[in-house]
Amino acid sequence: MAASESFVDRLGVYGRTADDGTARLELDATEEHLNDAGTVHGGVLATLVDTAMGHAVRSLSGDDDVPATSQLTVTYLRAGKPGHLAVVGRVSKQGEHLTVCEADVEQDGRPLVHAVATFAVLHT
Repeated sequence: MAASESFVDRLGVYGRTADDGTARLELDATEEHLNDAGTVHGGVLATLVDTAMGHAVRSLSGDDDVPATSQLTVTYLRAGKPGHLAVVGRVSKQGEHLTVCEADVEQDGRPLVHAVATFAVLHT
């Protein structure tokens, strides 16, 4: 792994965009992303929703602010398979110290995962 390559880059995440409290990203799930059962690993899916929601929070905060996940609930609606995954994260409620977000992962136009998280914004 190159020094400048982040964890999500190594995972294969691409198409990252974030604006006005909404973030989008994509992943083409391959054999490397599967668990022993042959489905997309839950940790990969949790990383995707956490990353999307973090980018959504960051799109509303200062450049030096760091969103830190304080709570994450992931609901796996069905098993994922190799192929394209589309992720959307959005800020639902922004408080004085905490921000609540939601995210969804779709595959083949069908819901795969729904997540809710709470973020604290750390000021560096």
